Amino acid sequence: MNKRDLLAQWLANETLEKIPLGFWFHFAQDELTDGFTEDGIINKTIIEKNIEGHKKFFNDFQPDMIKIMTDGFFIYPNREFREAQTPEDLWKVKPIGENHPWIEEQASYAKTLAGLFGKEIMLFYNIFSPATTFKFVRLGNKEFLSRNINPDTLLAQLLVKDKEAVLHALNTAAQDLAYLASRIVQAGADGVYLSAQNISDTRIDGKLHSYALFPGDCRILETAKSARNNGGVFNILHICGYSGHTNNFEDFVDYPADIFNWAAVFENLPLGKGKKLFKGKPVIGGFDNTTDGLLYKGSREEIQTETKRILAEAGRKGIALGADCTLPRDIDIKRLMWIREACA
Repeated sequence: MNKRDLLAQWLANETLEKIPLGFWFHFAQDELTDGFTEDGIINKTIIEKNIEGHKKFFNDFQPDMIKIMTDGFFIYPNREFREAQTPEDLWKVKPIGENHPWIEEQASYAKTLAGLFGKEIMLFYNIFSPATTFKFVRLGNKEFLSRNINPDTLLAQLLVKDKEAVLHALNTAAQDLAYLASRIVQAGADGVYLSAQNISDTRIDGKLHSYALFPGDCRILETAKSARNNGGVFNILHICGYSGHTNNFEDFVDYPADIFNWAAVFENLPLGKGKKLFKGKPVIGGFDNTTDGLLYKGSREEIQTETKRILAEAGRKGIALGADCTLPRDIDIKRLMWIREACA
């Protein structure tokens, strides 16, 4: 069985004899800012570094799937969106448009990688949700950081003041990100890997999440899904949790994703329980992704014992093994090989 056929079985939620593996890590030293200026000029060196990184990973590990890493493209080049501090500012946000170099360059990048690996394995292109994008553009803004303002706190304050203004801005960003999703699929990717999360602020409940965040996130997933006339598009929803940030998973249950991934270890929601929560859809994950985790520090025996424990809990129906999020850049690939051995 080739790897595309294996993933087709996983996506069809079949019981698998061979368990697919999906692990990823960054190839640039600073994924937030490397290779990108405020005016949206792309650093070709970073793109080449990404391409060479994917090539090396493919040759060293022979992965069952690839999440296309977007180091150098993290900062959405919309000045009004990036600098908005008040509801009035948010109302002024306009889309950058589907022909913007930021979108064109990513489509070209995806086409290159699809040409290299697309016949052998499936590729899922990393896209951040509008709310996460709102936070990233500020984390890449030195002036904003100098004010010591938490991006989650700012977004929550704006939602409390004028939720319609926030909805306008996030939906505008979603329009551009949906353009991007469509172009990526047309370039040869098999779907998008949409990274989303709750706003980390007690003032934001499920109703506000559904009102302001859900529509734009869904637009991106649905646009990617419809970008190929003959179908065959599969989207992963990554619910990003990490030290200092947790999520309310109920807010994501109705997202129109095909596969779900979350911080199973950090947020204490094992794969099997999560699969039930997400209506039985295919899932991927199971391992801690930090430098303190078993995958990074554990022995071969410990990692293989944990692999078997995860599969005993989750079963083999629509299950793929991966991690809570991206792995440390310096992790030894042989540790992932140990998981593959234990799955056999």
